[in-house]
Amino acid sequence: MDPQPVTLPGRFVRLEPLSPDHFDSLVEVGADRGIFRYFPIQIESPDEVRAYLGHCVAQMDAGETITFTTISLADNRPVGGTSFLAIDRAHKRLEIGGTWLAPDWQRTPCNTEAKYLQLRHCFEDLGCVRVEFKTDSLNEKSRTALLRIGAVEEGTFRNHMVIRPSGRLRHSVYFSIIDSEWPDVKKRVEAKLIG
Repeated sequence: MDPQPVTLPGRFVRLEPLSPDHFDSLVEVGADRGIFRYFPIQIESPDEVRAYLGHCVAQMDAGETITFTTISLADNRPVGGTSFLAIDRAHKRLEIGGTWLAPDWQRTPCNTEAKYLQLRHCFEDLGCVRVEFKTDSLNEKSRTALLRIGAVEEGTFRNHMVIRPSGRLRHSVYFSIIDSEWPDVKKRVEAKLIG
């Protein structure tokens, strides 16, 4: 397993590797909207969003993560992002995280299809045996969405992160999908995208 930056096309979205060319559009749709409230660092102002995106590109350049820009095909514009994190090549696993979507594209097929494209790539192209997710225990929307696609809740890491700058202690809830579960998860998510 050796994830590399790649473009993943779908019917509703296209995931393409994050580049500085996306920054202006992502800052426009992402800043000052409360989208990142469950992230472990403060990201709200245009400068903070731009700094976060720059950090994501630097991590990609170092081979540590792969961050995708979510492009809405309806209007061909960047509307969010998602990443492959905690890449463990030896054990054939990674995390899908750092996922966000601008408010106008939430509650549309965009997020479901982005997850589908990533999962399909992980299991069918990369040969992953495990894909994991973690979310703030307070983020009910994210937890519900992960259960809805068929991820299995594994437990809670208590006092897992110190949220900056507030100092709040975050409990992180872990979920996963393993390779033997992928065929059923795939059918479930494809049905949601068709319906």
